[in-house]
Amino acid sequence: MAYMQYGRNIIRQIKAVKDPTSLFQSSDRVLHHPLLYAGQGVRYRKLEVILTTTIDKLGKAGETVKVAPGYFRNHLMPKLLAVPNIDKFAHLISEQRKIYQPKEVEEVKVVSKTEEDIMKEYQTAAKYLDSAKLVLRRFIKVDNELRDPVTKDEIVAEVARQLRVHIEPENLHLPTPLSSLGEFEVPLRLPKSIPLPEGKIQWGLNVKIRRK
Repeated sequence: MAYMQYGRNIIRQIKAVKDPTSLFQSSDRVLHHPLLYAGQGVRYRKLEVILTTTIDKLGKAGETVKVAPGYFRNHLMPKLLAVPNIDKFAHLISEQRKIYQPKEVEEVKVVSKTEEDIMKEYQTAAKYLDSAKLVLRRFIKVDNELRDPVTKDEIVAEVARQLRVHIEPENLHLPTPLSSLGEFEVPLRLPKSIPLPEGKIQWGLNVKIRRK
């Protein structure tokens, strides 16, 4: 009964403001009464929620934001776009992000090689080919004649497989396939800018064909 009587008194005071003859003409009795502000606070209070996914103009997944209760109740919660900001949900979201969040890929800086570095690599590869020996095995017919001659493309493939050096067919000077057993020095056509060792006229690849 006391609450009802207190409410009636407030209403009388509000009506009395409209009456110029009333003794209660102070505006703060109407606009700043604690009961009126308490009622308005329920309407405009915001909730703290944790976003489960990134939403434009609101926040990223895992962030804690404040939203209106109606927006959370009618839109975010039914679609599982956010959960209340309480301990158990906060722990669950943090653990899920550790599992499913992709690790940041470290940026790899590619340092461009200078012309001098490239020439050094060419020279190292040329010296290695010149001192190495490529061994191939073949079936023979008669008089050491190979059943299948060794072609330029096969030598290029075997150099990559056995010696781990990539060359092009035009780097080999082999007018005709090799058709017999024995050792052969196949000339290498490399850039003239690669200096030759002292006493050598040209780079070469030692190819040995053995009986299978």
